[in-house]
Amino acid sequence: MTEVSLLGIIMKIIVAIIFAFIGIGVALFYKGIDRKLAAKMQARLGPPLRQPFLDFFKLMIKENIVPENAVPWIFNGVPILTLVSVLTILFYLPVGNIPPLLSGYGDVILIVYLLTLPAIGIVIGGFASGSPYANVGAQREMVMMMSYELPLVTTVISIGWKLSQAYPQLNVFSLAVLNSYPIWGLVGPLGFIGAILLLITLVVVTPGELSKIPFDVPEAETELAGGLLVEYSGRNLALFSLADATKTIVMASLTIVLFFPYNLSPLFHLGGFMANLVDILFFLVKLFVVIFLEVTFIRVAAARFKIDQVSYAYWVPISLMGLLGLALIFLDDIIMG
Repeated sequence: MTEVSLLGIIMKIIVAIIFAFIGIGVALFYKGIDRKLAAKMQARLGPPLRQPFLDFFKLMIKENIVPENAVPWIFNGVPILTLVSVLTILFYLPVGNIPPLLSGYGDVILIVYLLTLPAIGIVIGGFASGSPYANVGAQREMVMMMSYELPLVTTVISIGWKLSQAYPQLNVFSLAVLNSYPIWGLVGPLGFIGAILLLITLVVVTPGELSKIPFDVPEAETELAGGLLVEYSGRNLALFSLADATKTIVMASLTIVLFFPYNLSPLFHLGGFMANLVDILFFLVKLFVVIFLEVTFIRVAAARFKIDQVSYAYWVPISLMGLLGLALIFLDDIIMG
């Protein structure tokens, strides 16, 4: 029995490593697509799709410089913490109709916590670098993190609460369960409007979570020369690059699971390997569309906000939109119930 359990643990570790490498490869590929599309929208040629891979390998062979005023063990440890926390989230995400590698009670709550770790880690790394530019960037990151957490949590809690009312026997905070019961089929007219408001809230929160324009104030190259990452180079900067690319597909996948978990295989009455293949390909298409709308389009269409504008936007209109969505879903449940 012990040998069987040990073998199962080893197999899970191997699958997790393979899945992590696949996730990183997909993340870097989508980052290449994002940069190429952004360039085309700005009438530029843009880098080749393989550029993120080339950048990563180039950084890995470059010298890893630690500033004289830095705290070395924190400075070098934070990039690893950031990447590991983001990769862990991948193991909780269902892909198509394939269940996640890790699944259990409250995994959505765990994911919300894991999403904060990269921001906290990069703040610690900024302070530990000893750079005044990174110090300012770290302070901005803390302000922004405190601003977007409320609308993000409101969105997740609202959908979980509605599912708990419809199916009280289910583990409503499991992503695998949320992936099986789309919110649109659980609500009436008022709840449908509320779900749309929650979707818009998550769409606006995503570039903030990723520190992308117009919410890239912690880095702000024209103001802070790179801000949080100004002192990072070589291997450490490569790990941050991987974490950024992976977090992009994590946030897009979270949008898909919460709002667009539909698959094509039931429509064509497919089963077995073909069903998995079609659903995975459809998931990758949805991933492309969501990343384009949540990251690429917004980044090209908008200019950078100031930190006070970012804080106000998330605390007032975006948080109120999320709370209004929750209120409409609550009223819809009373009316429909």
